[in-house]
Amino acid sequence: MALNHVTLDDKYDLTKSRIFVTGFQAIVRLCLMQKERDRRAGLNTAGYVTGYRGSPLGTLDLQFIRAHRALDKYDVLFRPVSTRTSPPPRSGLAAGRATRRGQVRWRVRALVR
Repeated sequence: MALNHVTLDDKYDLTKSRIFVTGFQAIVRLCLMQKERDRRAGLNTAGYVTGYRGSPLGTLDLQFIRAHRALDKYDVLFRPVSTRTSPPPRSGLAAGRATRRGQVRWRVRALVR
């Protein structure tokens, strides 16, 4: 029985069908997969992900920071924000959940170019 060649970067390689990821890594991969799905449908889109650092979502922001090479390749922009930063760029699609002040809010946007 031959062993498969596996690397830590496989989690963001969309050509791999079997991967092992954490829940947060799966969210990052989901953004990459959406971009690839849009490309196959003939759409030229980009992604914008933003959120407050140190959120109750644990290390989601760190996973996006660590995946910057894969995110760049698939036109997904991650920006950690504070309460003093400017609003995200305009978009036709937005997903997010408003929370009370002081809590974390994550937004994922698909930008159509």
